[in-house]
Amino acid sequence: MESTSAVRPQPARASAQAAAKRAAQVAARRQLDVRANLVLTGVAALALAYQLIGLPLLLRATGGMSFVLLATLVPVVLVTPIHWGLIHEGIHGQLLRSRRANETVARLLAIGLAMPFDAVRFGHLMHHRFTREAFDRPDVDDARGPRWLRRLSWYARLLGGLYVAELLAPLLAFVPVRMACAVIERGVAAQGDEGRQVQKLFANHVQDPAKRRRARRDWLCSLALYALAFALYAKAWPVLLLAMYLRGLWLSLADNLPHYGVAMNEPGRARDFRVPRGLGLLLMNHHLHRQHHLHPTLPWVALPALVDAPVDAPVDAPFDAAMPSPKREPYWRAALRQFRGLQPGVGVR
Repeated sequence: MESTSAVRPQPARASAQAAAKRAAQVAARRQLDVRANLVLTGVAALALAYQLIGLPLLLRATGGMSFVLLATLVPVVLVTPIHWGLIHEGIHGQLLRSRRANETVARLLAIGLAMPFDAVRFGHLMHHRFTREAFDRPDVDDARGPRWLRRLSWYARLLGGLYVAELLAPLLAFVPVRMACAVIERGVAAQGDEGRQVQKLFANHVQDPAKRRRARRDWLCSLALYALAFALYAKAWPVLLLAMYLRGLWLSLADNLPHYGVAMNEPGRARDFRVPRGLGLLLMNHHLHRQHHLHPTLPWVALPALVDAPVDAPVDAPFDAAMPSPKREPYWRAALRQFRGLQPGVGVR
């Protein structure tokens, strides 16, 4: 009688070998993750220090603005996805090995971008839990209210409005709890069971005393940091405002990009994109967002090894990972495609 291993189909053996190879690649890349994050944290910190302190001191030393000095803002803006990517790794506990160090560094990075860490972390984790549900598809025209207002809201969000909303979110920690809950109730549409659940979770979040204290502390730290920067810029303060807007524009454009026009039955309810070789580092592999949604517990350095590997549904994948991967379009083309406006009914079951 033949053994079980002798009659095992060849495709099954190949699939097992591919899975083992992929696991080995992921394990190897995990070892690189902390060193890479430490280097990139230094890059993000230097860019922020130059934006807030270095550039205004140079403007003072040279006696005014010049095209050359303004051009130095370009690398500062280009570092924005790295800065956000590090915060994102901190949200998923993949920034540093120590849990306390992970949260501390991610929180400091968030203060540097004037983004409330607790609120951003909560919103991002809700995004993973309710991807493309009613609460999480801002690109879909829900046919509520005047059409011009719906279109205006979408483009305002796309052109920096999302970042402005994140800047103002900590103010909920300064108002009475009842008022904060009323704002949440008005801002989060409770559609269906998922919508009611999201609204309840948001309300619980803004009522938590410890989180309210941390939100107030972090917001005041950001306020003090940027007040100092505006004082250093003096009459050249519009330069700092321009830098903040450009960084916020990038964050707002990139936020819903991997989900724009994505249907509910697509793998991970997100898409991967192509970028020129080397730019994955600049984006911290955010262009492989489908892989991140299918494997949310993996660090960013592990994602490229998964793109062309056979797709087996992971244990932590909440969606249909067995579907074939859609063709990847260029990242920059996908970013511009968002300006087509709201999508009628895309993403609805």
